[in-house]
Amino acid sequence: MEIRAVIIDDEPLSRQELLHLLTEHPDIHVIGEAPSAEKAMEIILTKEPDVLFLDIEMTGMNGVELAETLQNMKKPPAIIFATAYPDYAVKAFRVEAVDYLLKPFDDNQLTQAVNRLKIRLQPTETKPASAGRLAVQSEDRIIYLEPEELLYVYREGRDTFLVSEKGTYPTKTSLKELEAKLKHYSFFRVHKGYLVNIKKVEELVSWSTNVFELKVRNSQKLIPVSRNYVKELRETLEL
Repeated sequence: MEIRAVIIDDEPLSRQELLHLLTEHPDIHVIGEAPSAEKAMEIILTKEPDVLFLDIEMTGMNGVELAETLQNMKKPPAIIFATAYPDYAVKAFRVEAVDYLLKPFDDNQLTQAVNRLKIRLQPTETKPASAGRLAVQSEDRIIYLEPEELLYVYREGRDTFLVSEKGTYPTKTSLKELEAKLKHYSFFRVHKGYLVNIKKVEELVSWSTNVFELKVRNSQKLIPVSRNYVKELRETLEL
């Protein structure tokens, strides 16, 4: 598998270091370098790389903003952030980054990132058509919700609710059944009573070593994270 890559960093020495380290990975073929997001766009649009090794803090548009812009493409390149700043990990996951490398680069971490990239770029099975939308009853109507619209799903007593930016909808489907239906999407069980759309996560609030709550976009509710799921959640968010 040949993986076509572009390195984007406003520091020439960082680009050279990463270029040198990538020579140890024969599957990675660096087809371009750019000192800014604006210059990178020219390369991305003309050469259509498979992956970007992307710095975050750059003059002009930063790396996260570039990644968000690229999500509007029909087939955006994969993103591996390569930065000196550890504080953008949650935002990186929101733009579906493959990995988050910190400077100075570590050979083992780079190898792990390349391995994750290969898995990401492998062809995936077609998602079942039946998992495309969720039907919920609302008075005398049936409303169809796209999984990507959902912020989170929760169970209260014997009832299950789907929460989107448009509203909250009760459903007769159990949380366990919804977890199975949503397995092809970015949902993570953070508590026995909650599934969260990781793409909508805005903040991870820590009250103590193993007590966390999540805040999702356009919602004031703080979602509890069970101690049983903290370790896996931290790994998922690359913290």
